[in-house]
This record gives sequence, C-alpha cells and structure tokens, in this order.
Amino acid sequence: MKYQARLEKLYAIMRAAGLDVVALIPGPNHRYLTNSVHYVLERPIVTFYRLDHAPLAVIPELEIPLFQRHAIPAQIVAYTDAEGYAGAFRQALERIGSRGATIGVEGLHMRFFEGEAIRAAAPGARVLDATEPLAALRLHKDVDEIAALRRAIAISEAALAATFADIKVGMSEIEAAAILEAHIVALGGEGLSFGTILHAGANTPLPHLGPLDYRIQHGDPLIVDFGATVDGYCADITRTVFVGAVSDEQREFYRLVQAANEAGRAAAAPGVACEAVDIAARQVFIDAGCEHLIRHRTGHGIGLEAHEAPYIVVGNKRLLEPGMVFTVEPGIYRDGEIGVRIEDNILITEDGAESLTTFARDLMVI
Repeated sequence: MKYQARLEKLYAIMRAAGLDVVALIPGPNHRYLTNSVHYVLERPIVTFYRLDHAPLAVIPELEIPLFQRHAIPAQIVAYTDAEGYAGAFRQALERIGSRGATIGVEGLHMRFFEGEAIRAAAPGARVLDATEPLAALRLHKDVDEIAALRRAIAISEAALAATFADIKVGMSEIEAAAILEAHIVALGGEGLSFGTILHAGANTPLPHLGPLDYRIQHGDPLIVDFGATVDGYCADITRTVFVGAVSDEQREFYRLVQAANEAGRAAAAPGVACEAVDIAARQVFIDAGCEHLIRHRTGHGIGLEAHEAPYIVVGNKRLLEPGMVFTVEPGIYRDGEIGVRIEDNILITEDGAESLTTFARDLMVI
C-alpha cells in the first residue's frame, strides 16, 4: 500500500535522525502521508507520528468525520470549542509517554502557538526543528507524483498560451492575471500553486510582486510566474514576453537569461551537485559582466509545495538523484527598467534530465 510505504519512509527518517516522535500540522507532509487536506485555522490539528505505534492526532471534534477518511488511520484525541485544546494536548502526550522523548516539529510550517502547546504538555521532552531530516520524505517523486506534475504543467502551459492571446495594451495586470487563472480552471486545474505573479514595465524588476492596477503598455516587458495544481502537485513556470515591440537592449537582456536557462538545464544530471546547476547558470551572467543584476538562486524543488527541497543554490552539495524535480529559473533585474526570468521544471532521470516544461523559450512579442 502506497501510504503505508510512505509511513515506513517517515519512520526510517525518524530513526536516522534520533526522533522518537514527529508532530505534523496539516500541510504538504500531512497530505503526503494521509492523502487528506485540512484547512489550517485557529483550531490546532496536530498528528503525532510514533515509532512502532499508530499515529495519534489532536483534532477539533468537528474534524472527526474527515479524519476518519485518512489513508493512514490514527488514534484521535478530540476537543470541543468549549473545552479548548490544552487538555487534549496533555492527554495525547501523556499517552505517547513524552517524558524524555525527542519530538521533531516542522519549523517552516508549525505555528508558534502549536509548538507552545506541545512544549506545555510535554515538559520533559526535547522539542526541536526537524525541517532538514523531513525534507528527505518528499525529495524523490514516484510515478504517480510525476504524472500529477506532468498534468499540472500541461494545464499551466495551455493556460499561458491562451492568456498571451488574450492580453491587450491597456489591460491591467490584475485583469491579465484573472484571465490566466480562469483559463487554468477551465482547463482542469484544481487550483493555483501560489498567488499569480504577473507584472509589466517598470514593475518587472521585482521578482515576487503580485499583479497591480498598472496598465500594460506597448513595448513593456511582461513577466508571468504561476502554476496550476493537480492532486496538490504544483507546476511553477515563468515566461517573459514583450508587448507589441522589443528594443535592442531588451533583446540582449533576454538573450542572456535564455542562455543562462539553457546552461542550467544542460548542467542537470544524476550525480551532479545542486550547486553546480546554479553555478552554470550564474556563470553566463558573470561572463557578461552583469552578476550585480542577479537577485536570487537558480531554482528550488517542486511537488506538494511550490518551493521545497532540493534547493538549486551555491553551497548546496546535495547530489541530484532520479526522481528529483526542481526549477531552473535564472533572472536578471535592473531597477525601474526591466526584469527577465525564464523558468522550467526539470525531472532527474536514471540517465539524465528531462524538461517537463516545453513552452517556447525563444523571445516572444505578443
């Protein structure tokens, strides 16, 4: 059974990291292990995974029916709104036998009050951030995960092509983003990997700027960074185009980024260090004398999160292995003028690398 195998993978990670218990809130790891999604609201939901025991979950009473549909069954300690959750945490951690235990939490996901509830209910335990060992849980994608990513990418690329055909001078960034998102839904996407990043003109040097009411003008560069999700798996694609016309300076800017993207993709292969991909892309900009225009690493993993391990950055010595999926997204930015980024999604195979994204990378004027 797939989910039992995933649970065994978690237990192996726990043993290697010296963790007696791992506490997960709803999020990508929880979904990976249970095939279930819960809203993260003010009522805490925490599942404690214990070696050689069934998981034990602290949940609000109203979530019991949904929790019982999980792929991996868990023992439940429920609380009502009137009771509050403190007593449920005490009961759960007493049942676990937490005194002297080492409890790993998700430092990037768990909220402060959830961590404090665990510490208060387990005063004799050692609570630590297990982000690094837990990153290995979803690092290698199986055939079902890769199929979901392929579908999410295909939907994203079809939506992008349709959107480029619809964008007009005078349209706001917000309006253009809404068109893109409508195409994603119409094509079968279940949602968005993250809030759509779409900006034009002098807004393009801001890599994570959301769409504004700026009106797209003739001659503007236009960056679209977005992704559809399928079964929770996230595409993450960026293309930069030009509206109506392109100047010689814009053309040269684009040429450099296209070359860096090609260099990064060419460097990706099993057994290659993550940092080598970043270095290969970055070297194109260094050779052109524009290293000062770089603002970010070359890439990051994708899966149930739009940003996850492996990180494609100088200093990351982790070797690429079959089943890893990540972005190659070099970009350069000049404040107040222009930003260009080209982002592809790469799968490491047994004998090389495959670009799951196939959308045209040549300079495009729409």
